[in-house]
Order: sequence, then structure tokens, then C-alpha cells
Amino acid sequence: MSQIQGQHPHPRIHPLPRPAEPRGLRRGVSLLPSLFTLANLFCGWACVIYAMRGDLTTAAPFIGIAIVLDMLDGRIARMTGTTSEFGLQLDSLADLISFGMAPAILAFQWGLAPLGRLGWAVGFLFVTAAALRLARFNIQAHTDKRYFVGMPSPAAAAIPAATVFYFPDGMQTYPQALPALAVVLVPALLMVSTIRFRSFKSLDLGTKRSYRGLIALAALIAAVASRPHEVLLLMAYAYLASAFVGLAMSRLRSHQASEPQQKA
Repeated sequence: MSQIQGQHPHPRIHPLPRPAEPRGLRRGVSLLPSLFTLANLFCGWACVIYAMRGDLTTAAPFIGIAIVLDMLDGRIARMTGTTSEFGLQLDSLADLISFGMAPAILAFQWGLAPLGRLGWAVGFLFVTAAALRLARFNIQAHTDKRYFVGMPSPAAAAIPAATVFYFPDGMQTYPQALPALAVVLVPALLMVSTIRFRSFKSLDLGTKRSYRGLIALAALIAAVASRPHEVLLLMAYAYLASAFVGLAMSRLRSHQASEPQQKA
């Protein structure tokens, strides 16, 4: 049979329109990363309050909790597609409190106070370094996501936090307080340096090695649960040392690569 003139043999099937996402659900999803950021900010505030009371054992873990929350808010924003300039600025302001002001006050109450004006000047230097580090991170072009340029402020805050958590008694005299200068100055200088630190944001547990990653994560959680003071201190200082190890290995490789050219 001949087809009716003008009729398409295969009429186009238009897809059904996707149901609109409920407005309340979209608002809840967009607010979720900000809630984690505010929780991060609250941990920094709680650390300051407990440190001023002299309860350093309670104050120090709040910085660790803030680090975990800071890692989660960015991931949740990317997973839900709710990244925004407002969220970025809010995150930076919260980080300045939790990883700049809070660890500086914690370190001052722990070991810088006996040093007098030198102590509060070093504490202010740490806050300034954290502010500069965050400002540089917001404006720099992220060419290689595997590395940070300069020590990240959460990792820098982990140095005094883990040290105070391991030695909560604090320093009482001027000679005893001198080692506290290194605990604050070294991470402060590394924050504004150009030394590259490894970033773990690119790690993906959805690959073929996901089982290995989950086993390693489970082992880490078990280690922290069983020996929190020692494991957290080791993690903080191991990350600090990893940058110098990587820098030494990079220079060694470049030196070995230049030797054949010189001989030629």
C-alpha cells in the first residue's frame, strides 16, 4: 500500500519532559555544603573557647574535626553540583578561624604565653600566614590538582593541634617554651612557601583499586581509634616531612638527568 502523501513513515517520538525537581529539595541540597562549612567554623570557635579556659585536651581535637568537615564540604558541593563563589568565600573565612586563629590561640595558651611579647607576635605571624595562604589559594590558577603550592592551612593547623593533643600539659617556663616556637613558625613559613605538598583531592575510591583504598581507610580509622594521640601526631608530622622528601627526590632526579648531558 502506498503511504499517504505528506505523512512521515516514522513519526518522531518526543521525549517526555523530565519532572521538575522540587524547589525545597534543590534548596536543601545547595545548603548542605554550607552547613558543613558552618560546622567547621563552629569547631574553630569551640577550640578558641576551650583554649581560653585552659582545657587544651578538649580544645585540640576540635581542629581535627574541622579538618574532616573542611574535606567534606568541598566534595559534597562538587557531588551535588552546588559549587558557588559564595561557598568558596564562606569556606575561606571559616578556614581562617579554624586553621588560623584557633591553632594560634591554642599554641599561645599551650606554650607561647611564657615568652611574653615574642609569644603573641609569633602567634600573630601564624594567623597572617594562614590568611595569606588562603588568599593566594583563592586567586591562583590550579594547573596541577595533584599538588598544593605551599602547605595547606588545615595541614599547618594540624601541627600545633596534634602536638598539643599529645603533650597537653603545656610549657610553664621561658626555656621550656622555646621549642614551641618551632611548632608554630615552621608550619607558618611553609604555608607561604612555594614548596609543593601532595593533594589527596584527586583520589577516587571508585576505581579498580577501590578495595585497597577502603582497606587502607579502615586500617587508618582503626589505628586512630586505638592510639589517637600517637597516630594523629605521626600523621601531622609525616605530611610535613613528605614535602621535603619529595623536594629532595625531585632534585636528585634532576641532578641524575643532567649528568649524562654534561658528559656528552
